Amino acid sequence: MSEQTGVSTHQIVERIWLSIAERRLRPGVQLKEGQLASIFNVSRARIRQALTLLERDGLVTIIPNRGAFVYKPTVEEAKDVFFVRRTVEHRIVERLCSHISKADIKRLRDHVVLEREANAKDQTTDIIKLSGGFHLLLAEITGSDFLFTTMRDLIARSSLITAVYRNTSRFNCGPDEHIEIVKAISKGDTRKASDLMGHHLEHVESELDLTEIRDLSHDLKAALS
Repeated sequence: MSEQTGVSTHQIVERIWLSIAERRLRPGVQLKEGQLASIFNVSRARIRQALTLLERDGLVTIIPNRGAFVYKPTVEEAKDVFFVRRTVEHRIVERLCSHISKADIKRLRDHVVLEREANAKDQTTDIIKLSGGFHLLLAEITGSDFLFTTMRDLIARSSLITAVYRNTSRFNCGPDEHIEIVKAISKGDTRKASDLMGHHLEHVESELDLTEIRDLSHDLKAALS
């Protein structure tokens, strides 16, 4: 089978991830290898590679002899993820307040500018990627591989949880709260930065309706278009 030029495993992962995060793919829907191979015009082997990476990130469940399915988080799992995320992000903020360069503060401020632009243009895909990207950038700047990989996993799982349980149509992990966190970090104010981060995550979690699974699309082709 001749594979479409430029369609990498990473790009397939990104398309599926965004379709989940943008609430276009329903948790529990089967990700059929043959159909995905046709949609992306690649081999089933490449699709299997992508699904394996998505399983690693906790976004897909692969069941032997049945196939791959978009993971369906329970209410308790959703609460657990946000509990762990609060703990990890408080540690990240603590680390950054004790030592951060002017260049890294500029990186954070520049990132928030991109978030504002995406919000102003109502670019859903960019809003979702940049909002999670802000928290991942904080972890990256600490220089800790452990914190970075932990946050990458938590952000992926959080995106799936918000896709399933979000009570509003608009994603709101906003740049206004992010910039206040950056200001506190730039001043080395650990207590304020930690409080702001806690409030920010509570705000995100408060927008979740942890009572039911939303009925999203089963149509792979439409969801991935």
